[in-house]
Amino acid sequence: MHVLDNTASLWYFLPELLLSAVFVLLFVIDLPKSWSEKRLLTPIVAAIGLVAYMGLTAYSWDFPKAAAFHGMIIVDPFTNFFRIFSALTALVTIFYSLKAKELAMAGAEYWAILLGIVIGMPMLAASNNLLMIYLAMEIVSILSYIMVGYLPNSRRSVFLESNPAERLPLFVGLLMAFAGFGYKISAVPFHMWAPDVYEGAPTPVTAFLSVGPKAAGFGIVLRFIYTALTQHHGEEFVPLKYVDISSLLSLFAIATMVLGNLLAIQQKNIKRFLAYSSIAHAGYMLMAAAALNVMALQAILFYLLTYFIMNLGAFGVAILIQNDLGTEEIDGYKGLAKRGGRALWISIAMLMFLFSLTGLPPFIGFVGKFYLFAAVLDAKLYALALIGVLNSVVSLYYYARVVKVMFFDDPADERSLAKDSRGLSTLLFGLAAATVVFGLFWKSLALLSQSSANMMF
Repeated sequence: MHVLDNTASLWYFLPELLLSAVFVLLFVIDLPKSWSEKRLLTPIVAAIGLVAYMGLTAYSWDFPKAAAFHGMIIVDPFTNFFRIFSALTALVTIFYSLKAKELAMAGAEYWAILLGIVIGMPMLAASNNLLMIYLAMEIVSILSYIMVGYLPNSRRSVFLESNPAERLPLFVGLLMAFAGFGYKISAVPFHMWAPDVYEGAPTPVTAFLSVGPKAAGFGIVLRFIYTALTQHHGEEFVPLKYVDISSLLSLFAIATMVLGNLLAIQQKNIKRFLAYSSIAHAGYMLMAAAALNVMALQAILFYLLTYFIMNLGAFGVAILIQNDLGTEEIDGYKGLAKRGGRALWISIAMLMFLFSLTGLPPFIGFVGKFYLFAAVLDAKLYALALIGVLNSVVSLYYYARVVKVMFFDDPADERSLAKDSRGLSTLLFGLAAATVVFGLFWKSLALLSQSSANMMF
């Protein structure tokens, strides 16, 4: 069996290339035509594409068996069987869809999704690599999910009805969805990867992971909650009556805050310390998400901006200390302020980042937490707010411990920090100043968060 490079593999992939072109063509056709014209035109084009797909498959049937794309997929008569099978199934589905009254308004996207699934199905049978298996399975699965929920006005096609006997499958499904989301935002109990990854990765990568992907994770969490699981009424979001999403989020928030803060106390490595701190901050944002109101959306977006400043600042200090003193251990920070010169200013910057993470005034972290707790109190979740306050008190202990090590302990040696030739100190001082400047003049960040949240509706 020949293992083909990407260029040579294209000849074996001609059927899929053709169908991909038809996939795009359907949307192009959909643009200038009136609805009455494209009612039949788009499915006809899709059907012609499928027939051509089978024709190219027949043409390539006798090609020598090959491992295409450097062995990612196997192209042989077995694969071709599933190509023909998938195309025939789709052709019959097109015919049925044209005859079904409930799909009388189906647009180009419906037929395109169907073709997309046809592209993915034979790839499952052809996959010769675990990554390819995953990709092919996701193509088929995700597009299938979209087709299942294609009828926007059908309650049955989008959600279970409110029969109590049907709530358990929905609840299990929600837990599975939040398992994926929780992993991305390091929420308990899906946080286990964070401390080890944060410690093992290069510190700049750790800094990026702690802020960028976490923010993106909260983006999809908020979009999912506030569009799929609630209904918008003025300033409030009313949960669908068979989904107690607020209680579910509250449980995740409490577990995440408590475990993140308690385990941060025990850490001796600064990166693991900041990892558990990051987990705790995910809990604070989940706490606000449980409020299910517009204020919560605005508060979380505002807090992500504050978190960007203070957490990247703390990791920047970790990078600098690792460069100059060669340590990631918190004990390596002993007497940092007493080393004098640049070390004193870096210690002050770290103090500002840590106190901002705690939520003390006049730093930006205080304003961020104020917004989070205001949203929770507005939703009358008083017990949840109290738990959040108690967790903030716990966080003060372990953040202050690092400050104590820097300012009150004696250094282990007489070394001083090297002269900054990379501009890292300048960035850190700028971020440190931002914790105070935006802590006092936060209006611009608040307006940005408010406008961004309102654009969701």
